[in-house]
Amino acid sequence: MTIPYPSNPHAVIIIGAGIGGLATALSLHAAGITDIHIFEASRTLTPLGVGINIQPHAVLILRDLGLLPALDATGIRTKDLRYYNRHGNLVVHEPRGIDAGYAIPQFSIHRGELQMMLLDAVKERLGPDRVHLDHALESLSQTPETVSAKFIARSTSLPASIPSATAACLVAADGINSTVRSLFYPSEGPPRFSGRILWRGVCERPPFLTGASMLWAGHADQKFIAYPISAASTKKEPEMSLVNWIAELRVRDEEDADLTPPPADWTKTVQRESFLPRFAGWKFPGLDVEELVEATEKVFEYPMCDRSPVDKWTFGRVTLLGDAAHAMFPIGSNGASQAILDAENLAEHLSRTYKPFSFPAASVAAALLAYEMERLPVTREIVLANRRGGPDAVLQVAETRAPGGFERVEEVKGGIVGVTEVKGEKTVKEKEVIDAEIQVRDFAKGKSTAV
Repeated sequence: MTIPYPSNPHAVIIIGAGIGGLATALSLHAAGITDIHIFEASRTLTPLGVGINIQPHAVLILRDLGLLPALDATGIRTKDLRYYNRHGNLVVHEPRGIDAGYAIPQFSIHRGELQMMLLDAVKERLGPDRVHLDHALESLSQTPETVSAKFIARSTSLPASIPSATAACLVAADGINSTVRSLFYPSEGPPRFSGRILWRGVCERPPFLTGASMLWAGHADQKFIAYPISAASTKKEPEMSLVNWIAELRVRDEEDADLTPPPADWTKTVQRESFLPRFAGWKFPGLDVEELVEATEKVFEYPMCDRSPVDKWTFGRVTLLGDAAHAMFPIGSNGASQAILDAENLAEHLSRTYKPFSFPAASVAAALLAYEMERLPVTREIVLANRRGGPDAVLQVAETRAPGGFERVEEVKGGIVGVTEVKGEKTVKEKEVIDAEIQVRDFAKGKSTAV
């Protein structure tokens, strides 16, 4: 049975109900644009994935959407980040979020729980009938005034219950394997493989370090990362913590010209024997890598991929957002945060052209281009910086200077200080910008900056 969906030149279509798509819907709604429909290819939405981090600049946006209490109920306010070499020697210790002097926290959170939190907010504010599951995009067409999308049901390969929809614009937030992006870049091919595999899992165990610390260890070709992600777990059992971990190994030579990723099923569990022996003896304060991984019930495998930046996101009344626009390596914990920043920026530009029951034709295309002009250069730089190692470069400095470990960090200080000093200057500037933005936002809304 199909449901008629009349042409509506004032609506917004969002493809994808991930973090970027849901954040876009909430940002548009907050900006006064409420005729929004989200089309998701999956038949069901469940809290899949493992841990991610949301940086303060993105948390500020979620706070302004009224979601800070939900974040506190779900995730962990990150206190600090500690870089170690593979021998357990501390290289750098940095405070994060509130502890670093920001007025807004950083959060470590389960990706699926964050998605469900955003989904609940969308259903509450827009209505449960605005999220359409089992609607995979089949094709697009445009006129000077509208964009139309056709959908099939992934479960049957037949026309979906809403076979087509027409709106003022379409936002493609359909991930690294974006169907929409492939329509405009048909020769692009699969994501670009880094040559490294990530094995990931979560395990309930006693807290380590501060109980809200991120641990980052290893070097360029072998890393181990761990941090707690669940406030609910901690509140239920204060002596326990749900810890997200990532083991990373290079499996393809850096000079290999083949950038095609290996086949992967992100929902299939794998055997830990394929990587765990390489981490034998890796121990850090309060955390033994082998014990943590052995105690984990399910282990998943992810080829570490990104996509090369493109020169254009916007095509008439269609634009890309989040991983569909700028899929990046998970270095610096920036992927989800950048999607949230995209969402607010796009909503801001569209809201300037929107009037009740009216989306001026030329203004919509101009708004999408204005969003692209602001966000594309910024995210391009992050994608390329992450390929160069991003903030993780400090670990390789330590490995190169002291491959056998060290007793005092001063032994490798020359390279490390250069990295952290630059990063520190950037952090101060980021704090100043974020704190100034908080004051402007709160003054306009008559709110306190307290969080």
